Parts: sequence; C-alpha cells; structure tokens
Amino acid sequence: MAGRRLLWQLYPSYLVITLIVLLAVSWYISGALRAFHFQQTAVDLEARARLIEGHFDGLWSASRSTAVDALCKQLGDVSATRITVILPDGQVLGDSQEESARMDNHAGRPEVARALSGGVGVSTRFSNTLQQDTMYVAIPVIEGETVRGSLRVSIPVTTLAHSLSGIYLRLAGVGLLIALVAAALSLLVSRRISRPLEEMTRGAQRFARGELERRLAVTGSAEIAALGEALNQMAAELDGRIQAMARQRNELEAVLSSMSEGVLAVDKDERILRLNRAAARLMAIDAKKAPGRRILEVVRKAELQRFLARTLASRESEEGDILLSSPEGERYLQVHGAPLQDVQGEEIGALVVFSDVTRLRRLESVRRDFVANVSHELKTPITAIKGSVETLLAGAMNEPQAAERFLAIVARQSDRLEAIIDDLLALSRVEQDAEQDAVPLALGGIRPVLVAAQQACQQAADEKNVEIRLFCSAAVRGRINAPLLEQAVVNLLTNAIKYSPAGGKLVIDSAQLGEQLMIKVQDWGCGIASEHLTRIFERFYRVDPARSRKLGGTGLGLSIVKHIIQAHGGQVVVHSTPGEGSVFTLILPAVE
Repeated sequence: MAGRRLLWQLYPSYLVITLIVLLAVSWYISGALRAFHFQQTAVDLEARARLIEGHFDGLWSASRSTAVDALCKQLGDVSATRITVILPDGQVLGDSQEESARMDNHAGRPEVARALSGGVGVSTRFSNTLQQDTMYVAIPVIEGETVRGSLRVSIPVTTLAHSLSGIYLRLAGVGLLIALVAAALSLLVSRRISRPLEEMTRGAQRFARGELERRLAVTGSAEIAALGEALNQMAAELDGRIQAMARQRNELEAVLSSMSEGVLAVDKDERILRLNRAAARLMAIDAKKAPGRRILEVVRKAELQRFLARTLASRESEEGDILLSSPEGERYLQVHGAPLQDVQGEEIGALVVFSDVTRLRRLESVRRDFVANVSHELKTPITAIKGSVETLLAGAMNEPQAAERFLAIVARQSDRLEAIIDDLLALSRVEQDAEQDAVPLALGGIRPVLVAAQQACQQAADEKNVEIRLFCSAAVRGRINAPLLEQAVVNLLTNAIKYSPAGGKLVIDSAQLGEQLMIKVQDWGCGIASEHLTRIFERFYRVDPARSRKLGGTGLGLSIVKHIIQAHGGQVVVHSTPGEGSVFTLILPAVE
C-alpha cells in the first residue's frame, strides 16, 4: 500500500498548529471586543440619559403623566433610543414606545432599583414590551437631597450585534489572511524539503508517458544526482528506439494510405487487425471503428467471408473476384489473399488486397457493346449491298429495270455506310478534343448559330410541311464553338423533324437564366417512353430500331450532341411524354 507523500506529512502539522493558535487568539479577541463594546454602549446610554434629564425638570409628578409621555416619544424619535420615566414608587410616568398607563410597575427592575437607590443601573435582558433582548441604563434624578425618580434609556441588543458582526467580519478576514499567509509559508517550507524527490517522480512519469525530450535537472545530494543521471540516460535510449519505430510506422502508414488498392489484415478469428483508407472506402466502413471487430459485423457479404475462410484455411495465396454493394453502386473487386505471419514466422491471420476493377469491367462492357453495335450497324448495309451485287452478277444486269432497282439499293446503303462512318469519326474527334481540352471556345452570339442550324434543316422540314419557330434575342451570348454547337442543334432538329407528324411544328428557344445559358428544342411528335430516357444518349441506342433505320438514322446523333455539350462544360436534359412530344435542353455556362 502506498504511503502518504512527504509533503503531506509535514504540511498538515504546520497547518494544524497555525489554525489552533489563530482560533485561540480569535476567541480571546472576540470576547474582549464584545465586553468592550457593551461597556462603551452602556457609557453612551448613560451620556444620553444625562443629556435628556434636563428636559423633564418640573414634570416629576403623576399629574403630568400625559406631558411626560409625549415628551418621551418626541425625544425617543430624535435620539433613536427608548426612554422611560419612572417615579420613585415604580410607576411609569412616560415611555417613548409604549403607553405608560398600560405598563407594569418597574420598581422591581434591577436597573431601576439601582437607580432609585442613587446609583447607575445597567442590565441586559429580554424585553416583554419589545419582544427582544435589550440593554437598559437607568440614572437617578435627584433634586436637592431627594430622588425624584429614575430616567431609563435602552437600545435593542440586535443593534449591538449588528455593530459587532461588522467587527467580527473584519476580524475573520484578517484571521483568514493570516491563516493563508501561514499556510503558504508552511507549504513553502514543506515543499523545499520534498521538492527534489517530487521532481524525480514527475520526470519518471513523463518518461512513462513518452515525453522523453525533457531531461531531469540533476540537483540535490549525490545520491539524488546519480539517480537523475541514470533516468536521463534511460530516457535518451528510449527516445531513440521510439523514434525509429515511429519512422517505420509512419512510412508504413504513408505507403498504405497512398495505395489505391485496399489492404485488410485479419486474425485467425476473422477480427480486423488493420485496414487502410482504400479498403474502408471500398467496403463502405469506418476505418477508425472497424479494428477489433469481426469482419462479419462490419461487412455482410458472403463472398468475402468465404474468401477469408479459404485464405485462413490455406497456406497458399488465394485469388478471386467479389461483387460488393456500396452507396456509389456495385463494385467489382479482384482480391488476393495470403497468410499473415508475425516476426517469429507464426501464422496469425490473413492479409487481403482488394483491387477495384469496376471501371475496367465497365469499359470492357462498353467496348463489347460498341463492337457489337458497330458490327450490327455495318453488317446491315453491307449485307444489302452484297445481296444486290450478287443478284446483278447472277443475271439481273440484263434486265434494265431490275438492274436499276438493285443499283439504287447499293447507292442507298453506301450512303448509309458513309453516314455511319462520318458520325463515328465526328464522335471520335469530339471525344478526343474534349479529353485533351482542345475544343476552342470563343465569345459569340447564340442566335446566328441557331439560324444556321434552322437553315440547314429547313429543306427537310419543308418536305414534311413542318414549321420551325425560333425565339432568341441577339443579346444572348456565350463562350461556344460555333460549328460544333450548330452540329448539336442540327442533330436535335433532324430527329425532331423525323419524328414529328406532317404539318407539325418545332420550337427553338434560347435564353440566359442566372448563371446558365439554355437552348431548348421542342417538338410535338410521338415522344419517348420514360424507360428509354436514360439510354438514348448511348451509341447506336434506338427507341424503335426498325423505324429509326427506315427514317435513315445512324443511332449516333444524340451521342454526338451529348459529347459536344460536355466539351462546352454543360449538359443535356430531356423531358418527354409519349404521344405529346419531347423537349431537349442544352445547358451551357453563361458568360459572367
């Protein structure tokens, strides 16, 4: 069991002695002050009585009771003193605070009896009239050799108590100040004795907490100085080893934090030992709360648990693929697992490395879809051309009408092939320029671009008797690439004309709203079902493939529109209702 500190063995003794002396002195002084104050108050009351005595000359008879009583009350109010006039037989002739006729005979009062006998009477007792402790001083009133009565003055003891309380308070303050000074001096002496050992103790505690940069002051006796030197040497060695370990740990943390791959270490019970930020992000867990918990508690994915179980059961490396769900969507992870060993070579768990291959999977899927779509789109006209040529070679050339029909098919499908290739080249060029930030943008008006797009599509609109209305102020300007923006609007108008009924109308509207520049192309055609809206900007995607090919579309127009607007730093928004029409909105940054 730990003993008391040396300081607290010395200091309380000094403090107790000081307090005992202060209490004894305070008790003596307070008693002396009380006695002195009461004595002075009695002298003061006697002096008041002597001053008041002359006002009652010629009034010492029972017949003058009314006048005496009134004079008592008057003088009592002025002097803040209770005044009582008493005849030799003890009858109260007048009183400043009570009706004299209602008062008892006062001959038996000790101070009155003393005064009637020729002396000065002083008494402190409870007053039945005032219902409080009171100090009374009575003097005899002598005319010649005869005592005509007694004049008594009094004040409540509470008044004295109030006066004494202020004195006691000051006395207590002085005593407290003395006690504090004595306590401080006692503490100073005690600390001078115990300080060297306490400094050693605090230094050792700092070393235990890892604060090794501060050294102990080597002072005091030879033994204490030798102890301080030994502690300082120990601290220096510990500091060097801890810094080396900290550098290694920081280097490891830096490597793990900078890795794009996730790293997860678990023990044999599948409790998480360590994971880096990439692993926490991939598994959507809190990296600070996860260590120490079982993997089942933080990630509820059967595939991951089975992979960990295989890795822990095997002494060889394991590989596999895992699909994890996260707030950002599904993630495809390629995982590599290996046994985890300590410095003695004992297996303590497993180490798993996660590689996020989601983007690669998606790019591969896009590549496959693109190849399939391009192959399909190119195969259709090539098949038609090949079939027509084979028919011509088989003898149709000898029939002028048949030959003309098949040559028309070859020409039409060739134009279709050329349109597909032109759109693919345009799309590739826009994507490449956007990735390299090579799309030149210049400040210019929007209306000339929209007028040029309207003129380019006017012939096709006239063929279907479709009216194109343009609403755009000449003041609307923006940072644009005029040829590319015209191509995007032309593509939208071409689609709108194709899917609008004969005799319909189209509206092109442009305006600046706050920090955005908007260009709307609206038609009242067949519209687009909601399930297709999220995919219509994909390459070769068609809502109605048969109708689109019949109308001559390549399936790349809207994809080109999207990439052109993205190259401008904007986006495309579409709203459509089947049977009512569609609204395509190009949103570009406005000129500040």
